[in-house]
Amino acid sequence: MKKIALFAFNGDAVCFVHVLLNALDMNEKGYIVKIVIEGAAAKLIEILGQPDNPMHKHWQKVKELHLVEGVCKACASKMGTLQDAQSQGLTLLDDMSGHPGMGRYVDAGFEIITF
Repeated sequence: MKKIALFAFNGDAVCFVHVLLNALDMNEKGYIVKIVIEGAAAKLIEILGQPDNPMHKHWQKVKELHLVEGVCKACASKMGTLQDAQSQGLTLLDDMSGHPGMGRYVDAGFEIITF
């Protein structure tokens, strides 16, 4: 079974929607998919949680399917969305000096794709 870790760094919502759509598509095809939110993408957590946001339904779907591995604790703190991440029940990832490391995904057989 194909295993994919989507690391989202880009904080542009137009780019981030592709993370959500690809995760849903790959999941539907039977892949094991994990979304890791890093860097400037962490600033999107607040707006993704707003029901009137056009990406909200996709965001809710990836969360319901447990495709969101978590968000970088350091980046969410820096972007001012740490509280939003916690209130949405997202896991804070910090195994590499406050950031999520890619090595453990590689070790577990995941292909890493960055956005």
